[in-house]
Amino acid sequence: MVNSVTKGENRINIFFLFAKRVILLLNMISTLISSKTRVKLLLKFFLNSKTSSYLRALENEFGESTNGIRIELNRFEKADMLSSKMDGNKKMYRANTDHPLFNEIHSIVYKYIGIDKIIESVIEKLGKVEQVYLTGTFAKGIDGPVIDIMIVGEIDRTTLVKLVERAEEKIGRRIRCIDYTSEEFKKLDLLRLEYKPLLLWQKKA
Repeated sequence: MVNSVTKGENRINIFFLFAKRVILLLNMISTLISSKTRVKLLLKFFLNSKTSSYLRALENEFGESTNGIRIELNRFEKADMLSSKMDGNKKMYRANTDHPLFNEIHSIVYKYIGIDKIIESVIEKLGKVEQVYLTGTFAKGIDGPVIDIMIVGEIDRTTLVKLVERAEEKIGRRIRCIDYTSEEFKKLDLLRLEYKPLLLWQKKA
């Protein structure tokens, strides 16, 4: 009898946890949709969760009004998707990685850009790939028509070109790749690059 009651309670607890997650997801979706500014903010903060920025910098970057960006920042912060802290007289924002749906939001951003398709269609079929980095403007969370990818490993460039062409058709964006051997990559000074590369994928040990 006790075991039967325990199992029943476990099912109820699982149901309520699932219902709570669905509600959180619905609230998240209502926060995300219907605004180009929201999409820009999602890319800015959730593509690279280490990114932080403040209102005036976002105004210059987005080319939009301060008021419009402030409204969206407040919405994200109220939904607990962004956290903030004061740095002097600047209020700095960044993604709240402790949000229960952070991984889902991160995945949505990847799907929006098409990174999931690039990994599926290109990286996993190239063979001796060790690491893959996102570079260029997307590494800083700025949307654009071209996705810059840095590949580390021993690859067949002819095969790479063919796979990239197919991936471009799937995602509707141009993909620009540069590749290095592991030895070449070790000699590369990443600090001299305009945008710090964001690690997307690496070979499992």
